[in-house]
Amino acid sequence: MDKFKDIRPYQDEEIRPVLNLLLKDEEMLDSIARFYYPRLTSFFSEAMKKVAGRKLRSQVKTVHDVKSMQDVIAGYMEKMIHDTTNQLTNSGLDHLQEGRNYLFISNHRDITMDPAFVNYILYHAGRETLQIAIGDNLLKKPFVTDLMRLNKSFIVHRSLKGRELLQALKLLSEYMHFCIANQQNVWIAQREGRAKDGIDKTDPALLKMLAMGRRDLPFSLSISELHVVPVTISYEYDACDVLKADELYQIEKNGNFIKTDKSDIQSIVKGMVGFKGRVHVAFGNELEIKTDNPDDLAEKIDSQILENYVLSDSNFLALEKLRNYGLAPERLLGNVLENRNISSKSRKKFDNRLNGVNRSLHKHFLFGYANPVIKKLEAGFTV
Repeated sequence: MDKFKDIRPYQDEEIRPVLNLLLKDEEMLDSIARFYYPRLTSFFSEAMKKVAGRKLRSQVKTVHDVKSMQDVIAGYMEKMIHDTTNQLTNSGLDHLQEGRNYLFISNHRDITMDPAFVNYILYHAGRETLQIAIGDNLLKKPFVTDLMRLNKSFIVHRSLKGRELLQALKLLSEYMHFCIANQQNVWIAQREGRAKDGIDKTDPALLKMLAMGRRDLPFSLSISELHVVPVTISYEYDACDVLKADELYQIEKNGNFIKTDKSDIQSIVKGMVGFKGRVHVAFGNELEIKTDNPDDLAEKIDSQILENYVLSDSNFLALEKLRNYGLAPERLLGNVLENRNISSKSRKKFDNRLNGVNRSLHKHFLFGYANPVIKKLEAGFTV
């Protein structure tokens, strides 16, 4: 494992020493204090850091290896699910063979919650939890890197250039092949960056990277060794919907969106604590790969992800609003909206949310919810 020591998650014997150092990290304690007690910390910074430190020490006092760390994180997830969702459901677990490990390629709507929900489902099903791919663009501070690697995350180097980037991608691919061959499940998003517009598309370049770990094999055989299973995560409400709509609006208006150091942190926190309504995690079928064309394989993944996307009233209500604005694709709709029995409760909830959004963002906000319906109709899937 020394070959992967700079990117892999921490192992059993490393967990406690890293935790002990983090418990003394002033910057991390300050961040935790400001997260839990924002007002008090602004007035009594040192005192609240001590409170945060005591709370954290109590929560991790029994942690001594990867398994006990996962148990603590599962407790955090229980609270988060209780506080921010109405329901968490899943399907397709019966597609997974006992004794086989998988590379789960999922759609990407939320920076941290996408893999967290998949992990939570696997954990409670008694299956091996995930090794999670995370981009180094999110790891601006050393304590954040440590926290992620404590939670079975491995690092994807995106900030490198040229030959260094090529070598890093090869090592990354080799690591994922190593994980699957050694009874570990792996999660990676279908593309770099979240879907801001509600359209889930796999980047063929990602698939080319996955094949690099076994260059002695043809593309199809190299990818087949990873036992790829597409996963679809469906959110009734996207906690970052307004942030995404604003980014798309800025790009449309100014030609670009200027991301600051706080942009990712804001999205991470909002994604964790924001309301999500009903969430569904659908495990697809393991891909039977007979093509050496990454574009063809990307289409197969996209098809499963789209077909398994669970639509909510929010998706149809957004499409209804777009129709009112004259922006809906009428040729596709038929009686789709008339056939959807939408409760007055769902309608009121959506209207309240939309009314809190700046009117200039409405188009992008609504398409973010409506596009899964539109894409399903375009593909001929039942809605």
